[in-house]
Amino acid sequence: MAPEDDAPAGPPLTKREFEALAEFRFGIRRYLRFSEETVRRHGLTPQQYQLLLALKGFPGREWATVRELAERLQLRHHSVVELVDRAQGQDLVARAANPDDARSVRILLTTEGERILGRLSALHREELRRLDTALTPPDWGGPVAADSEV
Repeated sequence: MAPEDDAPAGPPLTKREFEALAEFRFGIRRYLRFSEETVRRHGLTPQQYQLLLALKGFPGREWATVRELAERLQLRHHSVVELVDRAQGQDLVARAANPDDARSVRILLTTEGERILGRLSALHREELRRLDTALTPPDWGGPVAADSEV
């Protein structure tokens, strides 16, 4: 039995809404497959690309802690440590002391990490442009339930 939080709000989906949702999901899957194949051709795993992107795209600064990366990547702390170890072995990231917190280290992109991330991200941007409408979320026509307003 599904948790109560998973109970759908509003009327059942129409055929058109199912088609729009299926098309959107198909677009996401096409993009993810493109991404996986592209990063592997460039010698990285999809997780390594996501790590580099999370570092470069971290809000307000050019570094992150392992804890912050675990949150961004939705991985366990020890999995991120292993991911960083492998990326550091390929000279994609570096560790640096965190002057604000001696219990943690800063993870930074290296010059090589910046170079490969720039190339891969440009390819991803082009693919997103090609997919354009396939990745447009369905229009659900406003709020699902009137009682969802706070």
